[in-house]
Amino acid sequence: MTIKVAVIGASGRMGKEVVRMVLADEQLQLVSAVAPSYEGQDAGFIVGSELTGVTVVSTLEEALSSTKADVMVDFTVPHLAYEHAKLSIEYGVRPIMGTTGFTPEQIAELELLCNDKGIGGLIAPNFSIGAILMMKFAQEAAKYMPHVEIIEYHGDQKLDAPSGTSIKTAELIAQTRQELRQGNPNEQETIEGARGGYYEGFRIHSVRLPGVFAQQEVIFGGNGQTLKLRHDSYDRAGYMPGVNVAVKKVMKYVGLVYGFEHIMD
Repeated sequence: MTIKVAVIGASGRMGKEVVRMVLADEQLQLVSAVAPSYEGQDAGFIVGSELTGVTVVSTLEEALSSTKADVMVDFTVPHLAYEHAKLSIEYGVRPIMGTTGFTPEQIAELELLCNDKGIGGLIAPNFSIGAILMMKFAQEAAKYMPHVEIIEYHGDQKLDAPSGTSIKTAELIAQTRQELRQGNPNEQETIEGARGGYYEGFRIHSVRLPGVFAQQEVIFGGNGQTLKLRHDSYDRAGYMPGVNVAVKKVMKYVGLVYGFEHIMD
């Protein structure tokens, strides 16, 4: 069965990689691309490929109403993510959200909507296999070394902080580690925010600099030792094997899944 895919934010840095991935896979068919700056043009112009026969549109609703997509892939911006996912589900199209910024309440609502429609959906802070392994290893390490901090690095144009990957990592750590307020109980920040964001007793630090792509360190400290888990991404193409798996697996279950790790195996 060929899976029909709509790509939202198709002219963005991640969106272009998704379009390339879909066009390169015979099991997938690009049926719609949303990119206002390319409206009316063939989707192939977005990635410099041959003509695809798919005309670029400017809105998600136009994409969903004019095609019979099976899956919608969204790598746009956090403040639009919830509305995009909700609209996709209303049209019976399975959302795959690489965009972060969902609240727990929004995730719960989208899960109910997916179940009501009898379709699957996925919200994934990270599609990199290496990053998912880092999260799993961090969750395991927290059982034995509960003193931990997270440092995540991204380019200076990233809109949300901390990153969705670091939040997901923190949530997994919290599942195996009781809340433990770290550091000296009398410590004081002479510059506000110097100790980073507080989560379940430990800290998350967000670095935003030009020239940085995406890295994360999870640092564990114990008596006389430290353990550092680090993942580095160098190119957006590294996320595409995970997106490809997600597009195919979302067709096989009902309900919303939060975290790519749940469909890796």
